[in-house]
Parts: sequence; C-alpha cells; structure tokens
Amino acid sequence: MSQDTLFQLGMGPVSLNATQTEEAHVVTRAPGIAERDDQDYFIEKDGITCAGTHLIIDLFDARRLDDIDHVARTLIDCVDAAGATLLHMHLHPFEPNGGISGVAVLAESHISIHTWPERGYAALDAFMCGNARPERCVDVLRAAFTPQRVNVREILRGRGA
Repeated sequence: MSQDTLFQLGMGPVSLNATQTEEAHVVTRAPGIAERDDQDYFIEKDGITCAGTHLIIDLFDARRLDDIDHVARTLIDCVDAAGATLLHMHLHPFEPNGGISGVAVLAESHISIHTWPERGYAALDAFMCGNARPERCVDVLRAAFTPQRVNVREILRGRGA
C-alpha cells in the first residue's frame, strides 16, 4: 500500500518520542460517525446475557506479519467484516525483528494484534458487543496471513453483570 493510499485511509506517520524511532500508523474515525445512544449494547448469546464476545486468536506459521500496511488493511477488513465501527487505530512497528503491535478501537470495543514475524506467530483478540460479529474476523485473518494453524478461544465477557 502506498503512502498516498495510507494518507487517504487516514493513516500516516506520527510524531514519536525520542525512544521511539520507528514509524507508527494511526487511523482516526471518519467525521460524521454518530455517537452511541444510551443503550448498553449487552448481547444474548446461547441464552446467556453478556457484555460481548471476546475471541482470543492465535495464528501459527503465518506470513506478512512484518508488513505494517498489510496489517493495517487487514484490521480494517476485520472491522468491516464484523460490522463494527472503527474509531481509532494505532500500529507500532518494532525493529530489528519487524514485529508489530497495535489496536483498532471500535465503538463496539477493540481488535488488538501483536506479531512475531521471526516465529510466524501472531496473537490477536477481538472483543465486540452489540450487533458486531467478531467471529467473522477469523476468515479475514486466514486469508490475509495464510497461517498453517489457527486457534480460537471464545469468552463471553460480563456474564452476570
């Protein structure tokens, strides 16, 4: 993805402090996204009322985990597939291994990623409430990073609240 494309998506370099010399990418929500009303957005899943579904996703023997533009596009694709609303995204690359850590903050909660390209491993979590469907992120991640193995654990957050 070119720098022009990143700029159009709202991503680009940001100023970092003296100890952070790598380039980070930030996306902020587009103007005109309405704020939430006073609903609490708890959900019911399998007969259980909860705050939302939290998926813990491990990718093994995955590719392109050091490509920050690819990671950014993939997280945006996850947000879209889940039917969620992106408020802000920040990705930070690490040197010398090329790992990336970041978070997409959503109106419905968040998606986070931490990559170890030297090991082909990525740890993600997708926590969403309301009508968002975090399970749809898994197929997006499979297509984007072509892992040999994927582990997904589901936690229903806020049970009994």
